Amino acid sequence: MANRIRRCSTKKEFEQLIDDYVTQGYKIQSQGENNALVVKEKKKDHVKVALLTVWWTCGIGNLIYALMPAKIEDEVMIKIENS
Repeated sequence: MANRIRRCSTKKEFEQLIDDYVTQGYKIQSQGENNALVVKEKKKDHVKVALLTVWWTCGIGNLIYALMPAKIEDEVMIKIENS
């Protein structure tokens, strides 16, 4: 379930909200006719991890970090309210 729910009243407002979230770095996870789920994932920074772990683990630490699933930072469900 989404962390937040944004409600809108028109299809135009719905599409504008989706565009706004995509511009802010969110990705559309699913989209239907009357709702959409957008998520923002934390960025993985392999360069920093590689620099910090290559000396001790010969790059194995960076490989493990790359295989870890991305942590979802924020989820927003956008819905059109039917009046």
